[in-house]
Amino acid sequence: MGTPAKAETISVFGFFKRFPDEAAAVAYVEGKRWPEGTWCPHCGAFECSRVKSGKPMPWRCRSCRKHFSVRTGTVFAESPLPVQTWLLAAYLMTSARKGISSVQLAKELGVTQKTGWFLEHRIREAFKRRGGLLGPEVEIDEAYIGGKEHNKHARKRQGVKGGTRGKQPVIGIRQRGGEMRAFPIDDTSRVGLQSAIVENVRRGSRVYTDGHRGYLGMRNFHHEAVSHATGEYVRDRVHTNSVESFWALFKRGYVGTFHYMSHKHLDRYVTEFSGRMNAGHDSMHLLDTVIAGAIGRRLTYRELTE
Repeated sequence: MGTPAKAETISVFGFFKRFPDEAAAVAYVEGKRWPEGTWCPHCGAFECSRVKSGKPMPWRCRSCRKHFSVRTGTVFAESPLPVQTWLLAAYLMTSARKGISSVQLAKELGVTQKTGWFLEHRIREAFKRRGGLLGPEVEIDEAYIGGKEHNKHARKRQGVKGGTRGKQPVIGIRQRGGEMRAFPIDDTSRVGLQSAIVENVRRGSRVYTDGHRGYLGMRNFHHEAVSHATGEYVRDRVHTNSVESFWALFKRGYVGTFHYMSHKHLDRYVTEFSGRMNAGHDSMHLLDTVIAGAIGRRLTYRELTE
């Protein structure tokens, strides 16, 4: 067996040594997107040629006669920002364990906060995973995301202190030694929770949860639970410590970095944190994850704001 690739964590200085200009950034993304040769994002043909002037785009397909660039058909499409800026934004987002706010990102990139906000959400879109079931051992836990009632304006309060009212439930599923997956759900009853599990976990897997009643009566899985209510947190291999470590980090990001996440965009924030955890501490692997995830996706400003 070959020696596994060593994780490569680079500094900001190292980033600019690797991508000193726009040409280096474009060449890197092209190499990752088209490792076996340039093909047309419009028709899939390999009969492509470079446009000497680079206008209107650097590539032209001789089959369908359309022009394209490495951005075409990705979340980077139709952006006036250089590819180097996109890579730097992705690097800053993926290297900050608790995330980076759009205000701070805008300062680092020299753009407006509005541009930084739009750019961040498109990179989060690229973090989304493309299916597959988890197993054979998974931990599952739910969290409730939202501000405290006593911190809200009087007209927005739900009339209760503490509890989960007014908060958005999010389910987290973490494969032991593997992928972390999290997403908002509207229903934390037995039907809602177990439906989410069936859609994301292989049948026959061992499922470890806390004592939430929504997990009781689970079929087609080997389910075991710990009772936090009685002070039980670990019993042999039965615990939810791994998935709870994700919630600890996510909530630190919520409180310390973003301060507020709207219910409308919460799924993208959760995707960002889980994607960063899945990719580990390898800076270049994180960038490659964003580049690969950007292909075949599109997110417009209208979709974000309407």
